[in-house]
Amino acid sequence: AIWAASQWTAMGEPPSVLMVELGPGRGTLMEDVLRTTRAMEGFHATKQLYLMEMSPVLQSAQRQKLAGYNPEWIVDIAQIPEGMPVIIVANEFLDALPVRQMLRENNRWYERVLVLDKNDTLGFAKKEADLRMVEGLPPQITGAREDGLFEMSPVLNHVVKSVGILLQKQKGVALFLDYGHAKSAYGETLQAVKNHEYVPIFDTPGMADLTAHVDFENLGKIAQGQGMAVHGPTTQGAFLKELGIEVRAERLKAHATQDQRADLDSGLKRLIDTDQMGTLFKVLALCDDPNMEIAGFHDRLS
Repeated sequence: AIWAASQWTAMGEPPSVLMVELGPGRGTLMEDVLRTTRAMEGFHATKQLYLMEMSPVLQSAQRQKLAGYNPEWIVDIAQIPEGMPVIIVANEFLDALPVRQMLRENNRWYERVLVLDKNDTLGFAKKEADLRMVEGLPPQITGAREDGLFEMSPVLNHVVKSVGILLQKQKGVALFLDYGHAKSAYGETLQAVKNHEYVPIFDTPGMADLTAHVDFENLGKIAQGQGMAVHGPTTQGAFLKELGIEVRAERLKAHATQDQRADLDSGLKRLIDTDQMGTLFKVLALCDDPNMEIAGFHDRLS
């Protein structure tokens, strides 16, 4: 909420702005943003809310949660209306986009694929990699001498390019928060989660969330290729501290019960501590204007 309002101010307080969330879940984050910024003079009167969501079930939940804000739904960035600057927020959106796993063995590239065995059970196999996929790998990966597995996401790359095109055309900023790594590297991160617990990838297909860590170095390079000013990545802990999360927590605790204070301390620790979400989650911002100040990014990862 503070970041969005700060960027609206940095953009010169435009009289109309599109507030866009990619993958808004059940609408909780956006509800918090809009409730918190309600008292910020001018910001609420200028915004039009757009939610990029494909799931009818989640659209229904968002409709209930955000009923007072008249949201519009889209399924593609190209559907965002033209003519107004944009503020985009995407929290735990990129990790849900599909990845393709490239295997380097004996100086050759293969791609991991899915197969059905004679019992109609899903499993992994490999095939010779398509040359176009190999050409899309980062230079530091194709130049590496050792063997290993590298995850890439053409869908994620397309989303980032689309955001870059949009910001260049209409002006604005985009904020991505997700768990991932700051540098492109070998390693398998594809995982399945069901009922808040990790499960094998092929258990109950379609009933578990599949995610993979975001390659923030790749994200930034693609955005730079679109002419974007890239801020970050930084850690979620550093980002939230710079925006004043610790001061905010102390203010809330001053008027809280003992149990509420304990909950606030626990929530704060979970969000910013190095052994929890504070380091695992990274934050990166994109902007069309290289001279615009972007809140939360003075402490960047090298």
